[in-house]
Amino acid sequence: MVERLRPRQPEIEAAILARVRAVSGSEIEDAEYQAGLGSTVPAVVDYTLTCIEQGEDWSEPIPSAAIAQARRAARTGVGLDTVVLCYIAGHRLLGEFIMDEADRSGLSSHGSLLRHLRRAQEAVLERLTATIANEYKGERERVAHSGGQHRRELVQRLLVGDPVDVAELNYEFDDAWHLGVIAVGARAERAIRGLAEDLARQLLFVSRTESWTVWAWLGGRSNLSTTDVKRLLSSSGAPDVSLAIGEPGRGIDGWRLTHHEAQAALLVALRTSQSLTRCVDVPLEAAVLRHKALTQCVVGGYLSPLDNLRMGGLVARETLRHYFRCERNVSSTANSLGVARHTVENRLRAIEKILGRSLSTCLAELEVALRLDALGDVASASARLLWQ
Repeated sequence: MVERLRPRQPEIEAAILARVRAVSGSEIEDAEYQAGLGSTVPAVVDYTLTCIEQGEDWSEPIPSAAIAQARRAARTGVGLDTVVLCYIAGHRLLGEFIMDEADRSGLSSHGSLLRHLRRAQEAVLERLTATIANEYKGERERVAHSGGQHRRELVQRLLVGDPVDVAELNYEFDDAWHLGVIAVGARAERAIRGLAEDLARQLLFVSRTESWTVWAWLGGRSNLSTTDVKRLLSSSGAPDVSLAIGEPGRGIDGWRLTHHEAQAALLVALRTSQSLTRCVDVPLEAAVLRHKALTQCVVGGYLSPLDNLRMGGLVARETLRHYFRCERNVSSTANSLGVARHTVENRLRAIEKILGRSLSTCLAELEVALRLDALGDVASASARLLWQ
């Protein structure tokens, strides 16, 4: 049965990930948590299938990705009941795939086999949820005993609009400009402190040391230019720290907005190696990455067909990148690629034919798809399956 399910594993993972996202709720904005779901679901599905294949006595540790996600949920404020419900939902959906495969293979009448599969799957679920609950509770206890827990709770409440005594945060909100920054890396806190000092800005930050992530705001009476941030970063020499930033905002509403923009930029920053990612530079990529159905539509609909071209998907993508870089000038594109003009024209016609539309009608979609493709993991996922 497991051998029959393995070829469908990408399909199973995609369906379970969609179900888990629906259960956990789209209001959970934290980019790290959402990215963690994407790595946890495949790991748990593979682990469960292996457990079923090996039998109930197989007792390898649960995937590290699942443990890390449980701890991340505890730090992010996702309830343990929600975490457990996600596992139960995934368990039920996997059971549906097992029954479907049993029907396909003519094994649905083998009651002993199905009972064995059910017992094995339930044993895995019990093992997973017990370990996850222990890790979650342990992380909550560690966070509760840390000095920054109260500050983190105040900041999270303020972000969602709950009434908070802001005097406890020792930071000016109403009459100031704010720049939201999220730093990721082993030296994230030091980099943020140095940036605030170099810019002579008031600093508010909450550190999530377990994941090397810092949420920060740089405040002051005057607007802050992101050019100054770029200049300081280029001279600071902190290549192991990645920053995602919003745009400067004023007052408490601006303080919230610039952080939400930084969260959006983080969706892209986590997939690149660059030291600074501004939301204003990647709004389309961030918007699409937040919704997997849109990613399926854009990447699967506009790039996957190119792999069936005679020239190959890589050549087609590279031709389109040069075409956009040269402002859609065919002669400049040919010079940039080092090929004849008619070669570029033939490639573009072939691309239009396989897409079934003129390039002029889908320029924005193609450019976004190429940007997503450059992020690497998105492209590999779309090649594995036409996405979640």
